Amino acid sequence: MKDYNRIIIWLDYFNSALTRKEGRRLPLNKSIKNPTAELLSKAAKRLNLTFEYKDAPYPKRNLVESGYISIKKKKIKSKTVSELASAMSLIKNKDKNRNS
Repeated sequence: MKDYNRIIIWLDYFNSALTRKEGRRLPLNKSIKNPTAELLSKAAKRLNLTFEYKDAPYPKRNLVESGYISIKKKKIKSKTVSELASAMSLIKNKDKNRNS
């Protein structure tokens, strides 16, 4: 049953390999290539969001496994998706520099 007090943010919103028609919500310069559940979870924690992560296929691409986080509406702002994208980029770049 749908919970009207929560917002769903899918991994596919941030995937630069997808077109807008396939589900990407951000411009390419703010998107990252193949985001992971771990990366999205770390970004949400960095923004102090209380969330639940679930593995599920994105409705527009139901054959490809994806996932989403569910956040209470009271905790979300209009710029949250953009802030998550920025945090994911920072975390990914930091991890890339550590591995180099």
